[in-house]
Amino acid sequence: MSSFLRVAGLRRIYDSVAAVDDISFEVNKGEFVALLGPSGCGKSTTLKMIAGLEQPDAGSIEIDGSDVLAKTPGKRNLSMVFQSYALFPHLSVKENILFGLKARKVAKKEQKTRLASAVAMVDLEPHLNKKPGQLSGGQSQRVALARSIVSNAPLCLMDEPLSNLDTKLRADMRSEIRSLQKKLGLTVVYVTHDQIEAMSMADRIILLNEGRVEQAAVPESFYNEPGSTFVASFIGHPPMNLVSHNDFQLGVRPEDVAVTDGNGNGVDVIVRECDYQGSETIVTTDYQGSVIRACLPGKRSLQEGSRVQLQWLPEAEHFFDKQSGQRVDRNSVPPFQFTSSNNNTYSGGI
Repeated sequence: MSSFLRVAGLRRIYDSVAAVDDISFEVNKGEFVALLGPSGCGKSTTLKMIAGLEQPDAGSIEIDGSDVLAKTPGKRNLSMVFQSYALFPHLSVKENILFGLKARKVAKKEQKTRLASAVAMVDLEPHLNKKPGQLSGGQSQRVALARSIVSNAPLCLMDEPLSNLDTKLRADMRSEIRSLQKKLGLTVVYVTHDQIEAMSMADRIILLNEGRVEQAAVPESFYNEPGSTFVASFIGHPPMNLVSHNDFQLGVRPEDVAVTDGNGNGVDVIVRECDYQGSETIVTTDYQGSVIRACLPGKRSLQEGSRVQLQWLPEAEHFFDKQSGQRVDRNSVPPFQFTSSNNNTYSGGI
């Protein structure tokens, strides 16, 4: 698979602060890549530099083998879908979709053909003569998608396109966007702060932290092999439990933790809270000042202040260097010793 987008050593500085700090990555042709991270990590700034809406202070950007830094946005052969939809309120749906084609003086016959194909894909035929003010959020997002589709640009940049939609509509639109991307063979760079969007839609995720790439991998690697405590804490709901011991931190995901009545071999903890969420209950416990959560199926009621024990399998354990936060091999870590109320020790794993 050939590289279609290549970003190397990209930097953007605002008031002596590096919003994007030496970011490098590649996106293959036809690949769906999510730029994921918390607010202020540099993901939208990176997208704007790829689009040509901002100029980097250093680095290079190549699209389909061509250096595009000196090119205007209109000359970069890409389309962009924004969080705000960016629709013209005085134009109809049809006019909004065709606006870019008219500006580029595409032949009317070609405009008509592209329009018919795009609106059929996103189910907008009944709404072509409406103004944006008459549309729902989902319909407005479909107009923005249709405008991107008719451009026939092989690279599509999406900046938080679903953040204004309700939960159910977001789930529906995730499926629609992914389906369209596959059908059209688009190369997509998708900016989001939502780990569910990134994990469910992307072929590959690039997680940013304070302007740098924290980890770049396929979605399952973020869950099964987080490269740092930042990744472990960012991916997963609830996030991975992290317990310090000497120079290391032990990580265990809440869904891998079992709760027993306290009469066996396990980590002795005190129940602090039970959060029932329908299909599961999140049990928050305290181990000598450290929070350890367990995700249990169905409804579970445990008395606040009661003592229980936690257990997990050895293969559920992850280890990180306490100082750097980076993942380390389990063979380099001495056994963790948890002390219980009766002064027995538990080394973790069952």
